[in-house]
Amino acid sequence: MDRRKGDNRDANGSLAEATASRLRFDDAEEAEEVEMEVEESPEAEGEEEEAAAEVIGSDKTSADYYFDSYSHFGTLQEMLKDIVRTKTYQNVITQSSFLIKDKIVLDVGAGTGILSLFCAKAGAKHVYAIECSQMADMAKEIVKSNGYSDVITVIKGKVEEIELPVPKVDVIISEWMGYFLLFENMLNTVLYARDKWLAEDGVVLPDRCSLHLTAIEDAEYKEDKIEFWNNVYGFDMSCIKKQAMMEPLVDTVDANQIVTNCQLLKTMDISKMTPGDASFTVPFKLIAERNDYIHALVAYFNVSFTMCHKLMGFSTGPRSKTTHWKQTVLYLEDVITICEGETLTGSMTVTPNKKNPRDIDIKLKYSLNGHRCQVSRTQFYKMR
Repeated sequence: MDRRKGDNRDANGSLAEATASRLRFDDAEEAEEVEMEVEESPEAEGEEEEAAAEVIGSDKTSADYYFDSYSHFGTLQEMLKDIVRTKTYQNVITQSSFLIKDKIVLDVGAGTGILSLFCAKAGAKHVYAIECSQMADMAKEIVKSNGYSDVITVIKGKVEEIELPVPKVDVIISEWMGYFLLFENMLNTVLYARDKWLAEDGVVLPDRCSLHLTAIEDAEYKEDKIEFWNNVYGFDMSCIKKQAMMEPLVDTVDANQIVTNCQLLKTMDISKMTPGDASFTVPFKLIAERNDYIHALVAYFNVSFTMCHKLMGFSTGPRSKTTHWKQTVLYLEDVITICEGETLTGSMTVTPNKKNPRDIDIKLKYSLNGHRCQVSRTQFYKMR
């Protein structure tokens, strides 16, 4: 996956975005490199190495980050600064405290422990925060620093491999959603925890998610991203174009680019669904709302907390406030000329990749029998 404002992956191609880790200088003088020669004794060097080792995760290399991308502080900061995401969870917990107060809560994929802290502050009897990455060590420090060590227990490990000190929990809370909703496949981990530990009358937060689809005009950026490979400084690199077409783009789409209606593709009830329900084939029918061209289809998702006193949730759609999930753009091989009222029909098949279940394979079929354009095609995409 690429992004319009630059590729923010680390050296190993990790999807952990480093937007918060770039150094910026407001003054030209600050940007100057200053060379200083300092004589240090071997003892001083040893002390510095010991001090560095005390910083949790400071010994991690880029190879470690490839498998542990959520230890990137830049990634964590970006998610915490996502007001739509974080404030919604906070509001759910505080405004519907009857779901949390005096309850045993399980936080799946706790990260910094922010959701666990919200729950503890709302009066949870106890919170078990499971985090597989090295961030678990930092989460323990955060919990201690905020005076919640007696309420929050941070457990480092995989949900599928650890044991809880209690047989059942009353609430499972998790921010498991990835790009395109299902990328990274953390949903299965939540479902595993649900089936193993959730009490019969327990609650999953959030409990409902839905995937949606629309079509956009995007000539300028498609030209820059895809057609670029036809002529690179006078050389034909069009073989890369085929691969670029298969790679969905994660980016923010301007609502003015939308050409058709937005259609619901799939609804998932997290309290009842099975892991197999995350693989599906669904039809779609997109009706043009104006005369225009279609260069790509755009997928986004909505998240709902239906167990609250009032329905709460958020949308990652192009007409809603931007989130760190943005939208997922699937470029089409064809430039489709569509007239108002005409219908682009097709189907989308979504399955986890067989070699790496955290990745997603997408099969898209689409056709139009319009006044100025007739087209029928099948395309394949790989979210990596």
